[in-house]
Amino acid sequence: MYKVLLVDDERMILEGISQVVDWGKAGTRLVGTARNGIEAYDQIQASPPDFVISDISMPGLDGIGLVAKTTEHFPDVRFILLSGYKDFDYACRAMQYGVKHYLLKPCNERQIHEALTELGQEREEQEERKQFVNRMKLDFQRMLPHVKEHFLKEFISYKTYGSRDIAFYERLFGLELQDKQVRMLLLRVEESHEPEHLFALQNIAADLMDDVLLSTTMQGQLLIVLESEDDTSRFMKQIEAVRATFHRFYKLEVTVAVSESDSMQHSRGMYRETLHCMNHRFYTGEGSLITKEDLAAEDTREMADLELDEEKFGLLIKAGNTVEVAQEVDRLFGILSRMKLEISVTRSYVLQLYAAMIRICPEEERAAFTSRMVVLAEQKTLACLKSFVQEAAERMTAIYYKSNVYRQSSTVDKMITIIEQNYRKSDLSLNGVAGQMLYMNSDYLGKIFKKVTGENFSHYVNRYRIERAAEHIRETGDVKVFELAEWFGFGGNAQYFSQVFKKWAGMTPSEYIKSHERG
Repeated sequence: MYKVLLVDDERMILEGISQVVDWGKAGTRLVGTARNGIEAYDQIQASPPDFVISDISMPGLDGIGLVAKTTEHFPDVRFILLSGYKDFDYACRAMQYGVKHYLLKPCNERQIHEALTELGQEREEQEERKQFVNRMKLDFQRMLPHVKEHFLKEFISYKTYGSRDIAFYERLFGLELQDKQVRMLLLRVEESHEPEHLFALQNIAADLMDDVLLSTTMQGQLLIVLESEDDTSRFMKQIEAVRATFHRFYKLEVTVAVSESDSMQHSRGMYRETLHCMNHRFYTGEGSLITKEDLAAEDTREMADLELDEEKFGLLIKAGNTVEVAQEVDRLFGILSRMKLEISVTRSYVLQLYAAMIRICPEEERAAFTSRMVVLAEQKTLACLKSFVQEAAERMTAIYYKSNVYRQSSTVDKMITIIEQNYRKSDLSLNGVAGQMLYMNSDYLGKIFKKVTGENFSHYVNRYRIERAAEHIRETGDVKVFELAEWFGFGGNAQYFSQVFKKWAGMTPSEYIKSHERG
């Protein structure tokens, strides 16, 4: 049960409340009484209660002073304040300390019971939230290795992270990524092997190599990002140690492709470089260590453009932008046509592009698109490859366009439902809905909300609150303006509530109330 301290300088009120309230029924226990704020604070210091019921006007230390002093040193203690009509405006000053419950004298047993019950419910909800947060922290620590792997995989696969995103993940992982020179290693276990072999290789590399920042599996290979160092010979020895240790345990060869040193922002280019090196194992042999120096010299300027366009291509498809998707297809195949690489290399780029499309393909369409990779491989010319990819891109873009339109409307419906369920909460905001309920970008939500409803989110919320307040007035008749402000999401700010109400209704709340009293 929650402990309650009762404070009032009038003995009759003190004894009356002590005896008339069924404390146990409210889930509480009266643990003490005090005749003034000084005496009450001494008791709070000696044994802090959960709740304090206190009069406002008392000698020595009044109710507001008691709230202020207690809140400073015992922030978990909650207050119910008792006041006369003449003290009520004064009592509202306690709002700055989080006091939500005020009772006008004389108050009855029911009012006190309801206030205590509400405080108890708030305390239970607070404890539930605390336990939930603790569970989430524990779960997060367990999931952090998987989150790191997922981050690296997405960072390499899609161009969706900017410097601001990287900064966020730096704080999340406790790593420095943007200001460091890094290298990428791509490790391939040759011959037939099990998934646990990659897991073992990942752990061996983490133990034997210095400054490993991130690692993940990509298409059956292990990708490692580590801080670059000047001592190249030491770095190469560590790679050899990893390969030798793994071979000693599992009798399997490991081929390693090493990128040049660069910043994390260019990780996609480094990953492409390791893939290019790994493809070269046909010449160097399995179980070798391959660097850029092992490759034949070639002009990579248009290859960089090709890589960039491929990334942009996937984003444009998701956006449902048919015209720009077609332009990107023309540009991509124009580069391939000018480069005139070996046919196998050209095919690999087209297959990678199509694979990137499959990765972003809606689940219900993925099987159909995947099955057509066989048809893609059978195309005989670059023009046929272009026609095939263009047709597939147009189809997928149309799917995303329809999906985007439906998703926007569905998302706004969810937002309106949230408003209808939470409009009484004064802290209801677009940022809160986006970050805590829908887990989406607030700017994006604001744009689609206005696009669908024709109103800004905040205007819609205020209009809905005022409509509910007006409805309440029509149904109940006489009601206090400050109560309306408290009940309908304005946090007790009667002045602001009145301004918004007049803007909507053409008259103040008081005038509106009087007009319906006359009616």
